[in-house]
Parts: sequence; C-alpha cells; structure tokens
Amino acid sequence: MMEERLRAVPILMRRPDIVALKTAVDRTGKSERTIRNWCRVYGIARQTTPGAPLEISAPALEMVLHGDFKALEMLRGGDRNSLQVKRYFDHLGLPA
Repeated sequence: MMEERLRAVPILMRRPDIVALKTAVDRTGKSERTIRNWCRVYGIARQTTPGAPLEISAPALEMVLHGDFKALEMLRGGDRNSLQVKRYFDHLGLPA
C-alpha cells in the first residue's frame, strides 16, 4: 500500500525543523484533525513516547501542503540539498 511505503522510513529531523501541532495548524490553516491525519498517512511527525506531543517536520509539512510528494520522498531519503528539497528549507528560513 502506498501509505505504508510513504512512512516506512522515518524523516530524520533536526531540532530547528520541528514544529508543534498548534504551530502546524496556524501555518497551514488546516484543522488539527487534518494535520494529525497527514502525520499518520505521510509519516511527517514523530512521537517519542505514547502521550508525548507530536514533533512535526516543518519542511515535510510544507511539501505535503503543496502536494510535492517527490520532494517528500527525497527528504525521507536524506536529501536536504537538492534544489527541489532545499527550496522548502529556504522558504521556511531553515538551514538545509
């Protein structure tokens, strides 16, 4: 199933890349339910322990918001420097 493939490999996140659920909702204008669903379907967040807050990858969130799943897979593969991926980091003011 595509969902399982999309989240099979976690997205490695650095501290500056991470946003909280509320920040993700504010940035995207989407509901909390939608963001939680995207986190589950696309594997763009981590939760260190049950009950811990979601830590969402801001660049991955932007990629999902823009429907750029090719860039998402590149990021998942560890690519932070190709133009297609780096543009999201630049857009967010984050170091790649």
